[in-house]
Amino acid sequence: MKILGGGVVLRSGDESAYPSYTFPGICVLPGNRWLCSARAAKDKATAYDQGIRLTWSDDEGRTWSRPTEPFLPFEYNSKYWSVRAVYCTASGDNKATAVLCCVEKTNPDLPFFNDKTQGLLDTIICISFSDDSGVSWTNPEVIDTSLFDQPVPLTGPLLLFKSGESTFQFELNKHYYDDTPWSHSSVMIFSKDGCKSWYRHSVITKDLKDRVFYWDQRPGVMNDGSILDLFWTYDRINSEYLNIHAKESSDEGHTWSEVWDTHVPGQPAQPVMLDDGRICMVYVDRTDMPQIKARISLDKGRTWPCETEFTLANGEAGIQSIKKHSMQEAWSEMGKFSVGLPAAVHLGGNEILITYYSGKHTDHTDIRWIRFEV
Repeated sequence: MKILGGGVVLRSGDESAYPSYTFPGICVLPGNRWLCSARAAKDKATAYDQGIRLTWSDDEGRTWSRPTEPFLPFEYNSKYWSVRAVYCTASGDNKATAVLCCVEKTNPDLPFFNDKTQGLLDTIICISFSDDSGVSWTNPEVIDTSLFDQPVPLTGPLLLFKSGESTFQFELNKHYYDDTPWSHSSVMIFSKDGCKSWYRHSVITKDLKDRVFYWDQRPGVMNDGSILDLFWTYDRINSEYLNIHAKESSDEGHTWSEVWDTHVPGQPAQPVMLDDGRICMVYVDRTDMPQIKARISLDKGRTWPCETEFTLANGEAGIQSIKKHSMQEAWSEMGKFSVGLPAAVHLGGNEILITYYSGKHTDHTDIRWIRFEV
C-alpha cells in the first residue's frame, strides 16, 4: 500500500467551545466533492452540548469549506433531541442522503451511558435529503423504529443496492433505567421506495446467550451486490474484546451466513471492494499503541493475511486499553480513546479515502483524512 495524501478536515481549537471532534463520516459525490460530517462537542463524554459540522472539499482535500451546522436540536414527542452523529451517502447527480443519530437531551445532567444499568439515553434515527451537493438539507424526518421499543444507536450511512433498495444499520440497546440484562442485536431495515417507507428488517447478529456483543456493525455493499458486514466484537463474560468478526448476505440482507472470526484484532471501518475484487478493511488496532491499519482479503473477507497489513496512522496519546472486569469499565475505556472510528470510501481503481478522529488528548481531537492506494 502507498499513502497518496492526507491532512486535517476539522482541527481541535478551531472552535474554542467545541474542541472535541468525533464520529466522522465521508462520502464522495459524483462531481468528486468530498463531503465530511462530524460531531463537535465540548468534550467527548457529553450527551448534551454537541452538534454536527458538515464540510466539503472540491480539490481532493487540499482545502475544506467553512463548516456548516445543518441539523439543529429539535422537539419531537414532547422531548428535546440533539444530533449526535450524521452519515451521508451519495445518491446520484448532486443528491445526497443523510441519516442522523439523535439523542434525548431533556435532562442535560445525564451521561449518555448509565453505568449502573448499562442503559442508554433514548435515541431515534432521522433522515434528510440534499439536492445541491450537501449545501442545504430538508427538515429531518423521524424514521419509525417503534417495532423495537428500545434505543437504536445508528452505526453508519445509508447503503444503496443496484436493485433500487436501500438500507441503514443500527444496534439495540436498552432503556436508561432498565436494570434487566442487556440483550444486544445488530439490525438493518430496508426500503424499496426511495426511503419513503421501510418495509422489512433483518436481525444480523443476536447471541442467544447474550455473551458476545457484535458492536458497531460496519456493512459494505460489494461489486456483486452482496453485503459484507464487520463487527467490533466484545465478550461480556470475560470483559475482553475478541477479533473482528464478519457475516455475509448474498440476497440484499434477506438471509445471512454464520458469523466468522477474521483473526484480526480491532474495531473496523466498513469494508471497501476494489475494482479487481480485492477487499480492503481499515481498522483500529488497540492491542498496543493504537494505530489505524489496513489489510486485504482475496477471498471475499474470509481471510486477511498478516503480510497484507499496512499502518496508515499512529495514535498520539499512548496505550489507552486497560484490563477490564465489567461492562462499566469497557465504557469508561471507550470514553478515553483519542483515536478511532475510521470511515472508508472507494475513490475508484485501487484508491481509498478514509477519515478518522485523532488527538493527543481525549477531549481535543481532530478529524483527519488519508488517501491511499492498494
